[in-house]
Formats: sequence, C-alpha cells, structure tokens
Amino acid sequence: MHKQKLIKLIKRVLITFLSIALLSLIVFYISRLAPGDPLVSYFGERAQKLTAEERSLALSKLGLDQPIAVQYIRWLQHALQGDFGISYKYKIPVTELISDRIGNTLILGGLGFIIIFFGALILGCFCAWHEDKLTDRVICTFGTVLGCIPEFWLSLIFILIFAVTLRVLPSSGAYSIGGGDIADRIRHLIMPLSVVVIDHLWYYSYMVRNKLVSEFRADYVLCARAKGLSKAQIITRHCLRNIMPSYLSIMAVAVPHIIGGTYIVESVFAYPGLGTLIYESARYKDYNLLMLLCIMTGAAVIVCGELAKFINERIDPRLRKSMRFTEDEEVDEL
Repeated sequence: MHKQKLIKLIKRVLITFLSIALLSLIVFYISRLAPGDPLVSYFGERAQKLTAEERSLALSKLGLDQPIAVQYIRWLQHALQGDFGISYKYKIPVTELISDRIGNTLILGGLGFIIIFFGALILGCFCAWHEDKLTDRVICTFGTVLGCIPEFWLSLIFILIFAVTLRVLPSSGAYSIGGGDIADRIRHLIMPLSVVVIDHLWYYSYMVRNKLVSEFRADYVLCARAKGLSKAQIITRHCLRNIMPSYLSIMAVAVPHIIGGTYIVESVFAYPGLGTLIYESARYKDYNLLMLLCIMTGAAVIVCGELAKFINERIDPRLRKSMRFTEDEEVDEL
C-alpha cells in the first residue's frame, strides 16, 4: 500500500514539473517571436537613439543576442537556482517586484473565489428549490444578462456610476496616496471585487442549479421522499453531497477563469496587482517578468487541478475504489 502511494505521488510530481517546464518553453518561444523591441522597455525613449554598436552591446548585456534555444537553456539554469533575472522596465529583480504586488492580487482574487464558491452553491440551491417558478426564471434571466457583460465593460460602467457620477468610491488603486487604513483599502476593493464576483457568479450558480435539478429526478430521491424526508433534508444530505465532487472539479477549472478575470479587472482599475504587471510585461516585452508570471499562473492552475483530484478521491468512494484498482494494475506491471 505504501509503495502504491509513493509511486502515485512520484508520478503526480513528475507530471506537474513536466507541465510547468513545457509551459515555460512555450511562453519563452512565443514571447521572443512576437513583434516588438525589448530595448524600448529597458532604455525607454533612448532606445530609438542607440547606435548599431550600442544596440549590439545592449543585446549582448541582456543575453538577447544568442539563439532562442541558447537563451532558454541559460534562463532555465538560472531559474533552477532561484534567479529569474531583473525586470527590464523597473530595473529590479522580478521576484522582488512580484512580492510587492502579489498580496493585492491574493486579496482580490482570493476573496472573489471564496464568494463565488459559496455564493454559487447558495444561489444554485435557491434556484433549484424554486425550479421553473417566477423567482427562478427572473434570476436565471438577470444572471445570464449580467454574466454576458465583459469584465472591462462592466468595470467602466461601475467607474462611470460610482466614481464619476455619484463620487462615492475611488476609481483606481488599492489605497489612497500615502497609504490608508483598513476602511480605505475596503473602499478601493469594493468595485473590483464586485466586478469579479458579478461576472463569474451566475455561470457556476447555473451549473449547480442544473446538477441539482437532475439529482431531483433520480430514483433515490423518490425513495427518500417515500421515507418521509423533507425537501431540505434531501438536498443537504443527499443531492449536495452527490454533486460536490463534480462541483469541486468545476471550481478547480474555474481557477484560471477567475484569475484571468481578476487580471483584466486589475488593469482597468489600475489596481497594483499581478494583472497590471502581466499586462505591462507583455506590452513592453519584459521577458523575465512575463516568464515568472506565466509560470506562477500555470503552476497555480496545475496544483489546483491535482488538489481537486485528491479531494474527489476522498469524497467519492467509487472514484477512490476505481483509482485503487488502477494503481494495483500499474504495480503488477512494474
């Protein structure tokens, strides 16, 4: 049994590292083949005034004069030692730059994910409880309309209403100039967080609703009703438990969806997080910063997917039994 678990753990770790390595290779090649001049990011307007000799010397200094394959191998050697280089635009190590911004993104994206996770369950259960009634139809229609509005457009509408017209909320930033207290941080967080939640909440609520509606028509629900269980007991004790493995998998897939939405919202609201950095790194050809941000985002998606598999195996006995049979066959082959 211990040998099986060890083999399974080693396999998952290898798959994770290989996936991240493949991601880094793809991003590295695509970023360098894209049009643009990285020296503009490093030197600014002075890049246009560089002579051919100065430009050649600058490319050599930044390691951009070698073939892409050589550049990647050199970058990978440094990255494995924890050195991801400096930002061409900000002239500081990219790890230092990201460490100053990642907290803001974790607050915005983390709170958004938590609200979406529990809000989708509550709203989905409510709509499934009132299936095909007026309340359900109104919520479905209104939620579908809101869910179809792009994040950047909804962000601009919020800025126009609450920042320009009503002047009750700040239009940008994570805090006021010179810093601020908790209340000030919350005021700056209200609009970006609302956009992230509104744009994603109904999408996952509708999935929960449909899955619960399908569960209501299962044979075991008829049996439970015959035993005298109330509708609330059937939902909480049976239906929700049966859909939780699928819901966890959906929410694991939702991580890149919500992360992408968070990055867009950060860019519109000039919120100092990773979204603003990844936009600037792609725009200004800041290769080192772009590489680390893409790897971090990809690693988060991969880890969340593996975590969802692990939780599913613990929740669903059928899946755990199936995995055990598969592992036994693999061990016999070895």
